[in-house]
This record gives sequence, structure tokens and C-alpha cells, in this order.
Amino acid sequence: MRRASILIADDHTIVREGLVSLLKDSYDIVGTVGDGPALVDAATRLRPDVIVTDLSMPGMSGLDVVARLAAEDIRSKVVVLTMHNDAELATRALRAGASGYLLKLSAGDELVTAIEQVLQGHVYLTPTLTKDVMARMASPALPSGPKLTSRQREILRLIVAGQRMKEIAAALNLSTRTVESHKYDMMEALGLHSTAELVRYALERQLVD
Repeated sequence: MRRASILIADDHTIVREGLVSLLKDSYDIVGTVGDGPALVDAATRLRPDVIVTDLSMPGMSGLDVVARLAAEDIRSKVVVLTMHNDAELATRALRAGASGYLLKLSAGDELVTAIEQVLQGHVYLTPTLTKDVMARMASPALPSGPKLTSRQREILRLIVAGQRMKEIAAALNLSTRTVESHKYDMMEALGLHSTAELVRYALERQLVD
């Protein structure tokens, strides 16, 4: 009988290694990656049965990755494994296309349970969040506003973190003019008039991890 294939994504090497050690006896671990773009690339090439991914990763957040995979019709089941005990984040992940959401503080056997549940076509939620998430899922989704590109979100994350335009440009290997152009494009799209307004909007709408 063929074992289910698993792709693991987390930006911490020790977490990836721990997950491989936990799952390798029961599943075929086809790869591990440490950032969002690498996850999209690996998922596109490998088409695993299940992807176990963190939400907070360099290059592209886990939520952006989930939405991207769904848009490209990659049928892998996505299990979010995160430290964020947040019903709103869990709801956003499920609405984006994830099949499971559980916490890194959970016992290892809960991850195995989650994987088995999503392989059977079910949705798995860590019990502490189930009630709140189900209530949110039953309500209409709030308008999310204009869609930002993954590059804009990365620049926005660094702006919120307090980095200057030159620092962001160096970190992302872009010109300062390009970074400033992205910032002003975001401000125009969102109807904002200052960097302070942009930061406040991003924090209130949870646009960055």
C-alpha cells in the first residue's frame, strides 16, 4: 500500500527536522523547505498528498501560499502548524483553502490525527479553536479590500517592522525607487495618505504576520 507523501515547510531548521523525525515512519517525506516561494515551487513539482506548513515564513506568508496553491489547482491538502492560537487566523486559513489548523504546542499525535483526517477529506481544527472558528465560518467573510501582491505584502511587513526604504531595498535586493513605488501603489490602492496610515491599516486588518 502506497504511503501518503508529505511536504514540510517551516523557516526553522530544528522544527523541520523534528517534523521529519516524527512523521518519517508513517509517511513518505518528499521534501522540506524554509520559505514561501520555495514551498510554492516544491508543491508545484512534487504534488504531495499533504503539505504541513507554518504561517510565518520569509518571502511569502503561509496564507498567501495556501491561496496561491488553490488558485493554481494544486490539490495537496494543507495542514497549518503554527504558534498562533488565533481563531481569526484559523478562519482565514480555512477560507483560503487549508484543510487543517493546529498549534505547535500540540502533541505529536495530534498532527498525525490531523493528517489522517485531511487525507480522508475532512477538515481538522485544534479543539481549543473549533467553536470560535465554526462561528466565524458561518458568518459572511468581511470584505478584505484591495488585493496586495506577495511582493507588496513583504515590503509592507518590513515597513510595519520599522525598516527604512533603503534597508528594505537591500533586504529584498531591489532598488530604493522600486520599494518606494510599491509603497505608493499600496497607499493609492488602499486610499491612504501617509506611511503612518499604511502601518495602522496593516495592523488593524492583519495584513502582515
